Amino acid sequence: MKFGIVFFPTVGPADRGAQQYFDEALRLVDLAEELGFDHVKMVEHYFFAYGGYSPDPVTFLAAAAGRTSRVRLGTSATIPAFQHPVKLAGKLAMLDNISGGRVDAAFGRAFLPDEFKAFGVSIDESKDRFVEGVDAIKRLWAEEDVVVEGRFHRFGPVTLLPRPVQQPHPPVFVTTARSAESCAEAGRAGHHLQTVPNVMSTEELQHRLSLYRAEWAAGGREPGTEQIHFSYPCVVDEDGERARVKGRLDDDRNSAAIRDAVASWGTTRSEAYPGYEKLVEATRTSHFESKMEQQKLLVGAPEQVRAQLERISGWFGDDITISLGVHSGHLSFEDAATTMRLMAEQVIPKLNGGRG
Repeated sequence: MKFGIVFFPTVGPADRGAQQYFDEALRLVDLAEELGFDHVKMVEHYFFAYGGYSPDPVTFLAAAAGRTSRVRLGTSATIPAFQHPVKLAGKLAMLDNISGGRVDAAFGRAFLPDEFKAFGVSIDESKDRFVEGVDAIKRLWAEEDVVVEGRFHRFGPVTLLPRPVQQPHPPVFVTTARSAESCAEAGRAGHHLQTVPNVMSTEELQHRLSLYRAEWAAGGREPGTEQIHFSYPCVVDEDGERARVKGRLDDDRNSAAIRDAVASWGTTRSEAYPGYEKLVEATRTSHFESKMEQQKLLVGAPEQVRAQLERISGWFGDDITISLGVHSGHLSFEDAATTMRLMAEQVIPKLNGGRG
């Protein structure tokens, strides 16, 4: 397993000011570099406490690039439906140059009706916009004199500047939360995969991974060269009970933030998002204890979290990469730093009998 850090703020001004949050997050980026974590990532969302402090992950990652030299920099994820592909391709290529070729580019469809409404984009078009946008961005990175004659964008011939450092382009990830078909399509297209185990059962996730891996291999790609990233909220403390108290608080606040963000699914229906109307009820009935029982949160003393990770490895394979959500903004900077140090010093080195 590899391990990195994902930042997903779920706070607003009444909880923690944005300047304070980003100052703390960037200090944690420094710590991730120092401790040898694989990557840092930042999400893209708007308006709500649920991720709303990060409308542009590239801005945060550019700041992170300027204070690091090794750790990879990932979007988790950026949304093609909300930006012109020339603009988004250019921003990510610029970040790849600033960072010396350390960008992992993850793209997502988005799923909050209020975000689509604000951008004047039909939520029913999200999949088509996603496919067209990612294809255009990859072409802009790898080709010259690009001409796009799509449903949503028409331009060219265009040769993007700057060219990305990583050729033919940075690693491309697809972020998916609920759709088995999206996992299969990602494998078919040769894209890497990001997902959130929190939103599905172990059996559902195993099925999605089997579809993804089968499609990856069916395209003539070598099995095992695909990258699969999971995101887990994480609180580690020397005292396991103290970790649970903090983890419960963080999960309760995170759950409240997503409940507010998905509320409009109570009155929204889209064939592009089958079953998403159930999100409202799902966020009301999901609780800390049940998540802990299902290994959807990494919370406890070092030996307890190590045992959780070894179960997860047994379910999904030891070649996955784990992105640790250590700082949503509800716990202190010191809590997040403690989690990272304990993971790096007492959990990761002792996994699977010391094989890491």
